[in-house]
Amino acid sequence: MTPRQTTRAVVAQTAAELTMTLRRGESVLVTIIIPVALMVFFASARLLPAAGRAISFLLPGTLALAVISTGLVSLGIATAYERYYGVLKRIGVTPLPRGGLIAAKLLAILGLEILQIVLLVVIAVAGYGWRPHGSIALAVVALLLGSAAFAGLGLAMAGRLRAEATLAAANGLFLFFLLLGGLYVPLDHVPGLLEPIARILPAAALASVLRSALDGSTLSIGSLALLAAWAITMPLLAGFSFRWE
Repeated sequence: MTPRQTTRAVVAQTAAELTMTLRRGESVLVTIIIPVALMVFFASARLLPAAGRAISFLLPGTLALAVISTGLVSLGIATAYERYYGVLKRIGVTPLPRGGLIAAKLLAILGLEILQIVLLVVIAVAGYGWRPHGSIALAVVALLLGSAAFAGLGLAMAGRLRAEATLAAANGLFLFFLLLGGLYVPLDHVPGLLEPIARILPAAALASVLRSALDGSTLSIGSLALLAAWAITMPLLAGFSFRWE
């Protein structure tokens, strides 16, 4: 295929991937409905300290959750079942190169994340009066790094584990990151024995950098470095370990 034909094929595959994702009810539930419901619940229930500023804590955590749900859960599980049913093997014999398929999958989750981010920000602004006070550029960098980290983790599981095992592992990790990733529970509220583990999770690093970016607080270089390390390591692991059949 010529470069132009490859580009067209990737664009077409990206559109197909995004359409299929939005047609799967479970994907819509975990990527859109659950993050919105959690943010609205915690913001409305006033369970967090500093009433009136809770949304400044909740929105970055929910944006991180949206990235996790899209890259780890939706992409990981869908790819695992595509591998199980031989879809990836059949695509592999088409003119679309395998690198083009991976690019299409990554572009599709980025497209879905844009939808998630717009929806969450609109709700935060219209419903709770949230306004950004920091660096939008840094927030974008954090979201891209987080997307790479969790998409890499999802693909690494999908490429090595059975589909059923990927389903269980992805959902288990989603719950683990939700509870211990500093998304809705501040890390200093995590049980003492678990706090050191929580602080090295990619979820905690992503949430921390997003909060610094959106509220203008001092950026933790350690969190940014940790997030970058996850963003490099997970895609490399997926690339080296992925099996197409």
